[in-house]
Amino acid sequence: MKKLLLTTTIAALAICATAITPASAGISACLITKTDTNPFFVKMKEGATAKAKELGITLKSYAGKIDGDSESQVAAIETCIADGAKGILITASDTKGIVPTVEKARKAGLLVIALDTPLEPIDAADATFATDNFLAGELIGKWAAASLGDKAKDAKIGMLDLAVSQPSVGVLRDQGFLKGFGIDLGDPNKWGDEKDPRIVGHDVTAGNEEGGRKAMENLLAKDPFINVVYTINEPAAAGAFEALKSVGREKDVLIVSVDGGCPGVKNVAEGVIGATSQQYPLLMAALGVEAIKKWADKGVKPKPTAGKNFFDTGVSLITDKPVKGVKSIDTKKGTNLCWG
Repeated sequence: MKKLLLTTTIAALAICATAITPASAGISACLITKTDTNPFFVKMKEGATAKAKELGITLKSYAGKIDGDSESQVAAIETCIADGAKGILITASDTKGIVPTVEKARKAGLLVIALDTPLEPIDAADATFATDNFLAGELIGKWAAASLGDKAKDAKIGMLDLAVSQPSVGVLRDQGFLKGFGIDLGDPNKWGDEKDPRIVGHDVTAGNEEGGRKAMENLLAKDPFINVVYTINEPAAAGAFEALKSVGREKDVLIVSVDGGCPGVKNVAEGVIGATSQQYPLLMAALGVEAIKKWADKGVKPKPTAGKNFFDTGVSLITDKPVKGVKSIDTKKGTNLCWG
């Protein structure tokens, strides 16, 4: 009987020792994206899932029904808090409206990291892992202006943005493009207040192809001679191209975009898009999962890139028509790197 009790006690102690090791302590994390259909967020989920599996973390993924569905994201954060998650990675649809719920999560002890889209204010999250979205816009703006040369001063520009709520990612890309093109900004924290007559107008796309097509049609109705089109992302660019094609304008309008996904890089190679700024969502998400693991194990929060208020995950201009003074890589290299 004594031997049995001793054996049982040793076994119980072994179970207790196993339960407190980090790998089996039940670390869980949440990934909350704007949608689960946009290829950008699909790649983000892929990166988070692979890194979570490598680190022994349970990852639960949530998404809005459409880009702009903040209610679903709020509900997902509440679920993550209730489930006892250690951290949340989020690409917020409403960068201001989501803040009170994010604050609730942080008060509950969760590490909250914004991916790609900074919250407003940016320090509402514990950290932000993102492309420098202003730089991404600035690169395509500089490229477009240099490609047009002297004709840039008479350009007719259509701006295809994300949403009327003006989430930070949309504002940064829009304003970066305009600055890069050489247009004076109004309030850099919003789009639509610029006075430059070259801007035909702004319309919103919800970041998808159908939205891009409709927005392009609306702007063409305002001015059929638009010759430069800025788009918030590559699905919107594809829709804009289809609208231009339907009126025979697909060959004489310069389209630029941001994302650098594999389909988008292919569209650059095929001449649908002139240039795009490539970002790296798989890396963003993988780094985010690593940060949650470090927070769970050591209580340490990630630090921003030196000189910035976020962790910069990099950006590259992709084009097969390079211009002097704007660093770029071609579509062959862009294809090898797409969304890594």
